[in-house]
Amino acid sequence: MLSESDIEHQLEEQCAKYRHKPLHYSLWAFPWTEQGTQLERHKGPRAWQTDVLKGMETHLSNPATRFDPLGIAVSSGHGVGKSALIGMVVDWGMSTCADCRVVLTSNTEGQLRTKTAPEVMKWHNMSMTSHWFNESSMSIYSNETDHDKSWRADFIPWSISKPESFAGTHNQGKRIIIVMDEASAIDDVIWEVTEGALTDTDTEIIWIVFGNPTRATGRFRECWRKFSKFWKIRLKVDSRDVEGTNKAMFDQWAEQYGVDSDFFKVRVRGEFPVQSSMQFISQDVVDNARAKHLRKEEYKFAPVILTCDPAWTGDDELVISMRQGLHFQVLERIPYNDNDVLIAQKLVNYENKYRASQVFIDAGYGQGIYSAGKTMGSLWRMVWFSAKAGRTDCVNKRAEMFVLAKEWLSEGGAIPDLDELAEEMLCIEMMPTMDGKYKFAPKDSVKSIIGRSPNLWDSLCLSFAYPVRPDIVETKPVFAVSDYDPWGN
Repeated sequence: MLSESDIEHQLEEQCAKYRHKPLHYSLWAFPWTEQGTQLERHKGPRAWQTDVLKGMETHLSNPATRFDPLGIAVSSGHGVGKSALIGMVVDWGMSTCADCRVVLTSNTEGQLRTKTAPEVMKWHNMSMTSHWFNESSMSIYSNETDHDKSWRADFIPWSISKPESFAGTHNQGKRIIIVMDEASAIDDVIWEVTEGALTDTDTEIIWIVFGNPTRATGRFRECWRKFSKFWKIRLKVDSRDVEGTNKAMFDQWAEQYGVDSDFFKVRVRGEFPVQSSMQFISQDVVDNARAKHLRKEEYKFAPVILTCDPAWTGDDELVISMRQGLHFQVLERIPYNDNDVLIAQKLVNYENKYRASQVFIDAGYGQGIYSAGKTMGSLWRMVWFSAKAGRTDCVNKRAEMFVLAKEWLSEGGAIPDLDELAEEMLCIEMMPTMDGKYKFAPKDSVKSIIGRSPNLWDSLCLSFAYPVRPDIVETKPVFAVSDYDPWGN
């Protein structure tokens, strides 16, 4: 009969064999089909869970990719077993690599404490190696002497005011596992600081993000778009295709809301909605505006409005645009440039070429351009985005311009077929206010999503800053007007 030490030795050897085989480990370590256990009716992981575990094995078993950070993104409907997979992965990670570090978070502390942590603990307690670890309400840690600080899993609520709690997850030469549950609602700032944990060399790094796809924008959405190259394993799991889910409830939802509704897409199909609850402009509106082609006679009677949105930093572009009625076009995109005289001369040239009725300039970084234009005889108008709105339903001029631009789009506005402009429009999100007025997330939040300032969108919105009288179109001279104030009484 084997002694207790012999059994432990065999257990350690078996875990070592499964160091890079999470699927094989999960099939071995948990009591599948055993009567009296929570898994007595289950033969193993579900099909989609198996696909993820197999993908991990492929990545880790290959010496050429083993130390490349592995991104895993799973977008799903309800009831598919996301938390169960988290439990399997955490237990495998902790049991097959000494001094493994695991950090888990969720969209709220309540979600983390009441759902994610208990589910992970459940799988930990079912494992053959559960006696190797101690647990508290928000952590699992090794019971080996001097390893309780280095060999552990911690459930950490994220905080936008204290993002640094995710910045120090390093474990050189060993293993790091980062898990984000309900990742669609986790702020982009937390994603950014988490990336700082991906710099260790010769280290097995696995970053897994799960969630219902509740937002059409944000970093979770970009796992399938802008940042798709990093997320080597990407799944969209339809609840209807998963064994053991409530098919009758899904049929009821399909009848109530329709299979193509955003409700059904998010909660059942694992598809991102056309428009999230806080998203200002929907995908359909953007697509229609991009596809629209107007004849000149449909807008030539309207005043020509030029706009200039200067670049804020060296990574951004200065944008000069023109709107005439329902027609909008980008005239020039210029890399960051502080030659105000050059830009002013370009504006004067466009002003004369198109017989513009008005030129609006973002005052934030455009005061030098405005002053240079004034010396050339042009009377333009600076626009402060923070200025008081003319509408009572908007918190400031920026909100007012955004609302007017959206109304213009709904009236049939046509925009150029530019991916960058479309991306900027889809990232605009409203912010709740106590008085119900329109307020929007700051420019920096958009920049954090798309990696640049939304100057194309802002250049369109600038054209709605103030009313421009149409009766001056035919009488406008070919040179800049310096003695006429179209807003004068």
